[in-house]
Amino acid sequence: MAIDQEAIKYHIRGILTALGDDPEREGLLETPDRVARMYAEMFEGMNYSNHEIAEMFGKTFEAPTSGNGQNIVIVKDIEVFSHCEHHMALMYDMRVTVAYIPKARVIGLSKIARIADMVAKRLQLQERIGSDIADIIEEITGSDDVAVCIEASHSCMTARGICRPSAKTYTETLRGRFGTDESLQNRIR
Repeated sequence: MAIDQEAIKYHIRGILTALGDDPEREGLLETPDRVARMYAEMFEGMNYSNHEIAEMFGKTFEAPTSGNGQNIVIVKDIEVFSHCEHHMALMYDMRVTVAYIPKARVIGLSKIARIADMVAKRLQLQERIGSDIADIIEEITGSDDVAVCIEASHSCMTARGICRPSAKTYTETLRGRFGTDESLQNRIR
């Protein structure tokens, strides 16, 4: 499904009018077009299913072996942003940690960051971002041992409603051994 930029332009124009402004005034003339292009970029992930994202970033390599068979891959502090599906409010200062225990294949490290970025470019819940990333990593690597930890600020908490600017939200998606092995959990926190 492609993002309909023409519909976005039309509706942004209506929102400007509903706010009591004049979409024909100089400063707003190009605003509907700019917002449509911005939305197409910010919500690009809505064009793809988790499976399609896995196919886009699914190149893997043979996993190296270690003497004890306990390799772990951890990528921390992947910076992304998203928008909550309830208010379309920005989720910002978002840091994602992705970890997995390889089986036979590993994924390129940059692909992990690209997956996190693409998943975040949807109207989302923070909890679903973690679950979606974990689903994709599982599909690509074949590993059942996957963890995704996310810390973020939500403007629906910080800039409206309750207005608590220091509030942060932490979520964890722990699968396989990450769900049961406290020493693994401690390595990703």
